Amino acid sequence: MSTPHHALPPTVPVADPIPLRRLLVSVFDKAGLDQLATALKSARIEVVSTGGTARALEAHGVEVTDVAAVTGFPEILDGRVKTLHPNIFAGLLYRRDRPDDIDIVARHGIGPIDAVIVNLYPFEAIVAQPDCRPADAIELIDIGGPSLVRAAAKNHAFAAVVTGPDQYPDLIAMIARGGSTIVERRLLAARAFERTAAYDTAIAAWMARHAGLVAEPAPRALPPATGTPDAAPLPARFSLDLQERLALRYGENPHQSAALYAPAGARVGLAGLKQLCGKELSYNNLLDLDGATRLAGLLEPPAAIVVKHTNPCGAATASTIDGALATAMAADPTSAFGSIVAVNRRFDRACAELLLQPGLFVEVIAAPAFDPAAVELLTTKPTWKASVRLVEVPAGDPWEPTHGLELRSVAGAILAQRPDDCCDDPATWKVVTKKAPSPELTPVLDFAFTVVRRLTSNAIAVCQGPSLVGAGIGQTSRVDATRIALEKAGSRARGGVLASDAFFPFADSIPLIARAGIAAIVQPGGSKRDAEVIAAADEAGIPMVFTARRHFRH
Repeated sequence: MSTPHHALPPTVPVADPIPLRRLLVSVFDKAGLDQLATALKSARIEVVSTGGTARALEAHGVEVTDVAAVTGFPEILDGRVKTLHPNIFAGLLYRRDRPDDIDIVARHGIGPIDAVIVNLYPFEAIVAQPDCRPADAIELIDIGGPSLVRAAAKNHAFAAVVTGPDQYPDLIAMIARGGSTIVERRLLAARAFERTAAYDTAIAAWMARHAGLVAEPAPRALPPATGTPDAAPLPARFSLDLQERLALRYGENPHQSAALYAPAGARVGLAGLKQLCGKELSYNNLLDLDGATRLAGLLEPPAAIVVKHTNPCGAATASTIDGALATAMAADPTSAFGSIVAVNRRFDRACAELLLQPGLFVEVIAAPAFDPAAVELLTTKPTWKASVRLVEVPAGDPWEPTHGLELRSVAGAILAQRPDDCCDDPATWKVVTKKAPSPELTPVLDFAFTVVRRLTSNAIAVCQGPSLVGAGIGQTSRVDATRIALEKAGSRARGGVLASDAFFPFADSIPLIARAGIAAIVQPGGSKRDAEVIAAADEAGIPMVFTARRHFRH
């Protein structure tokens, strides 16, 4: 895969260009060879080439010298060895301003190579295919190609290097002018080293998985016990090739510049988002989208999530996606104004009609897909039709390109961890109070404990049925988080359930929960005062379940 084309400056100086008299061409991607061949023929440039590339150029009327004629040695080992020879690399690497270098190549009858045109085997594309076998991947680890590219790039003072068809127009312009300038060769060399770095990064990532250094995530239905790592130890070292995917107007604040970067080849999750309409996405929009889509992806039934400032202020499941959306939007209407909405099913006309109600406004709507009728309504009917951003987010494992790791930056470093994306299993939970929750509350407790994991710690979620009705988020005290969540829920807390992302360190939250009429509590447990908390719940007559699994989110 070639690197993105960056046009050479229009004012490149043309004084004293180095003539392009002899080129080596060896490309996997044959696109654009017809135009290149026309330029090579018109300039009567000597062309050295290999195998399929030589045949393709000859078909376009270019006279080609086979590499074997230059090296004096045939291509062997099914093409694994063909260009790796001093007659090739000395012709690329000798310094034209060094008398000793000139004397050595002359003594051995080695001719100069003024430019290399090489694009590499499509390793990244092939290993991304689900049926790719290790043997196929290994055969696509190019040896000679990167060596040629690096040699020409290293000696860019005298040789040019072209690594993709997107650069042919620049090369053709050089040929027409009579040679390449140092500015042009320096820019081409920089792009060449970017390409080999990306190529080696892709190979290293695949090889790490092949060698078992990168473990697969734990099965979603069988979460490990508290304190047990989700998978094998993290790799001691890994590299990422990040490409700018989306230029952003600014960062969290107008004085901060920002952009969205993604690993090369990543096409799922936010790395593969497709914006259908609306204003440009902002840095904060993307942070909110991450929270909304990740929670939506954890819920199996039709689900809708409403996020404001990275935290869900509404979340619901229902038998239909519009039913889930109506409930989620009603959970906290004040916070829902100007929010981010994500659903885990196709966004249909009924969903769009719901958002057309007076007083509603959303910044972004994310879904796996949109019905054309929904797009038509949202982009023509509401007063905010020109502002709303409709974003398709493809399903799939977004962590595969990052070695199965969730990455976050801190000053001068990167934190890495296995994502907290495995579903919890209520069958493993333990009732710790004398009174057990009624069976009909089990799915509600499961829903609440799923939602609370996407709230910012300290976090409390109050749910009435499969709907979030109150959230206490980002508090330094769990009792404060409890108080805020119950105040948000109001009368809707009565008969509902309460979930905590971590244990209650003291029993001081239980009286608040009891006064609100909560029917059951779900929490990880693990405090040294668990016995006091359980006793307080028993005294209040509130069933409590321990999950033995914490879900902090900072």
